[in-house]
Amino acid sequence: MERAVVFLLLFSLLFFHKNHTAELDVVSDSRFLTEGDTLVSETGVFELGFFRPDNTKNIYLGIWYKKIPVKTVIWVANGDRPLPDASPLLLKIVDPGVLTLFNNMSTIWSSNTSTISRNATAKLHDTGNLVLMDLNKKIIWQSFDFLIDTFVPGMKIGRNLLTGTEWHLTSWKSSQDPAPGDITMRAHMLGYPDSKLTQGDMVRYRGDPWSNLQFTGISAYNSSLSFRYMIVINESEMSFSYSLDDSSIISRICVNSSGQIESWVWVDNSRKWQLSLSLPRDMCDVYNTCNAYASCSLDMIQQSCACLDEKRFIPKNEKSWGRGDWSGGCVRRTPLECKNGSVGFIKYSNLKLPDTEHTWFNMSMSLDECEAQCLKNCTCMAYANPDTSLKGRGCVLWFNDLLDMRATTQGNGGKEIFVKMASSELDVQSTSKKKGGAHIKIILPLIVSGVLLIGISSTCLLYAQRKRSNIHARGESLNASQNNEEAIHLTMFSFSTIATATENFSTKNILGEGGFGPVYKGVLEEGRQIAVKRLSKTSSQGVDEFKNEVIFITKLQHRNLVKLLGSCIRGDEKLLIYEYMPNKSLDSFIFAKTESMLLDWATRFNIIKGITHGLLYLHRDSRLRIIHRDLKASNILVDQDMNPKISDFGLARSFGGNETHANTRRVAGTYGYMAPEYALDGRFSLKTDVFSFGVLVLEIVTGKKNRGFTHPEHANNLIGHAWDVYNEGRSLDLIDASIASSFNPPEVLRSIQVGLLCVQQNARDRPNMSSMVLMLNGEGALPQPKQPAFYINSEPLVVESSSGIHPGGSINGITISEIGGR
Repeated sequence: MERAVVFLLLFSLLFFHKNHTAELDVVSDSRFLTEGDTLVSETGVFELGFFRPDNTKNIYLGIWYKKIPVKTVIWVANGDRPLPDASPLLLKIVDPGVLTLFNNMSTIWSSNTSTISRNATAKLHDTGNLVLMDLNKKIIWQSFDFLIDTFVPGMKIGRNLLTGTEWHLTSWKSSQDPAPGDITMRAHMLGYPDSKLTQGDMVRYRGDPWSNLQFTGISAYNSSLSFRYMIVINESEMSFSYSLDDSSIISRICVNSSGQIESWVWVDNSRKWQLSLSLPRDMCDVYNTCNAYASCSLDMIQQSCACLDEKRFIPKNEKSWGRGDWSGGCVRRTPLECKNGSVGFIKYSNLKLPDTEHTWFNMSMSLDECEAQCLKNCTCMAYANPDTSLKGRGCVLWFNDLLDMRATTQGNGGKEIFVKMASSELDVQSTSKKKGGAHIKIILPLIVSGVLLIGISSTCLLYAQRKRSNIHARGESLNASQNNEEAIHLTMFSFSTIATATENFSTKNILGEGGFGPVYKGVLEEGRQIAVKRLSKTSSQGVDEFKNEVIFITKLQHRNLVKLLGSCIRGDEKLLIYEYMPNKSLDSFIFAKTESMLLDWATRFNIIKGITHGLLYLHRDSRLRIIHRDLKASNILVDQDMNPKISDFGLARSFGGNETHANTRRVAGTYGYMAPEYALDGRFSLKTDVFSFGVLVLEIVTGKKNRGFTHPEHANNLIGHAWDVYNEGRSLDLIDASIASSFNPPEVLRSIQVGLLCVQQNARDRPNMSSMVLMLNGEGALPQPKQPAFYINSEPLVVESSSGIHPGGSINGITISEIGGR
């Protein structure tokens, strides 16, 4: 009540007695900004204040260029909450260090900072960045982390991997309404990063893969201008930014409500903004106009599509292609034959590189090493170096059809790409001969005494997430949908094929069995080993889990997730076919006395970090935001190189939009790994998986199960025991005896502390997975964990358990390699 009276008095004094305006250099708890005042940057480049769009009476707090006569707003605070005309306004800092916009006594907008900082101040920099700083000048909030529709030098597009902050542009709703529109430009980082302009869920335009030489076609400025592009890709952030060599030139890039990316330069002589580029420029800029293995080109004013090479590619639908319907794209005239290793590469030049959504990259590799990497993986369709500024280094591999290509003229930003072809399509007389507009690179198999030494196994033909099946003989595609999402295309196997592969589901081939049903080892005709998960006819939970797993896992591609190869449905028989993993699951190693000797500390630590990256992909980087809900040692498969792969998505749940948590009446999972809020109340969130991950980390370090652990001196479970030992300063006493001679003390201590941070009682106290990546890499001091959620001498909860042992495999997956920022 007292606070309300003070505010009412303050507003009354400001509203009735203010008779002048002021230019401030700082806003604090004692220096306020009211209507008519402005906050001005150091040398007067930008100013912040209240403005009204033309022909409207709504009032907004924004930042604009001070010295430009045409008011050009680059940032708006309250775009979705306009203030009515003639209302008393106040911008000030309130405790504990929050920049707040008031209308009367109502809070309209605030910086919403979580950091407590007494005596904080707000300043506007000459870059246009509004910053909130503590007494030590440390930035605790900045407007550059909350972009609107305008991109100026110093801003970034991408993601801060430490905080999870995403930098992207969103259009105004209209030219007079700064509320968020439905047009966005953001970085897409499922593979090598590029930027996409979207309208809702529809991609309108895609830029070239990021490069220090150019960015998304926005290199087509006036030739007298010199732009410098900065790409940062490391464990802290993935971002693009730009600057001008001549800092006196004023430029900006905007996303407008009509769905265009526009580049503007201020021309002082004519006192106006000059449009230097607008994207999409033409029909060839429209996303994926020509579909797979085709490029779009403009001949004068006519737009057309052409297969990459008329001798080696043909339209998928000749009749439609002839009528100008290019939606079917092109296909190889001769399908790839991986089993005999007779494949090579054709070099195509002067192209906009394809969509990088399904790619792997390593920017320290040479092009020759890149070629070798693509050659040994049958699912790799092409390779290229997207950034020629790296002096011979840089490798991107494509694992899907090549989409959204455009022909360019030489020297106009086009790149080279090497596309994999059957050997019969290659010119075997020359290793670098120009033919049909393409350069041909020969890769011949080396056969000694009938043994193929160089080449690729035919097993890769079973890669399932192809929109056009490579295994026509085995049947059709399964189209499943959920919530009207896009169709899922999955290779279908005949029941007889799988029955033969598993010797009629012989009991000797059973790898394990869980709540879903048994899992069998199988061998296909060409020798490919597979794992077959068979829905138990007596299972009460299997049908929904079967559908759930098909829908989720076909949309997920990451090196630390198990790969689904296909499925089979016949009557009441439902089968899932996975890549086979000879090392089975993690629990068969860490909890077995003999096998645990095979896991030294370095291997265990690599497994922990691999699981972290897999969960980070599920929680943040996949096209779905996914909660696994059954993360445990038996659901972590281990490939032949001891790399972990998360499996069993039968209980997984996806979140959309701004969803962060949900409730369920059907609690299903595995006791010992379940977070307390989920086990007791049915509430689950991303932090539910974090809890399970923490349990898993402690199990990997100690070699002991959380559930069933007993200590001669107390009744705590493993979590409780680890907490006691940690508080006594004896954490190293927890390590598994089998790694006593190989462990790295700092890594072990950090892992234990991370595990305890993950199993804290309150879900809000648990770190997210992006923080976990940094913690495990030794970056910065770790916070002290609070008391964990654990049970002493309690009866187990009654829950449904998902499958205990799951299949594995060995096809190389997709990952993002570390790249130093430049």
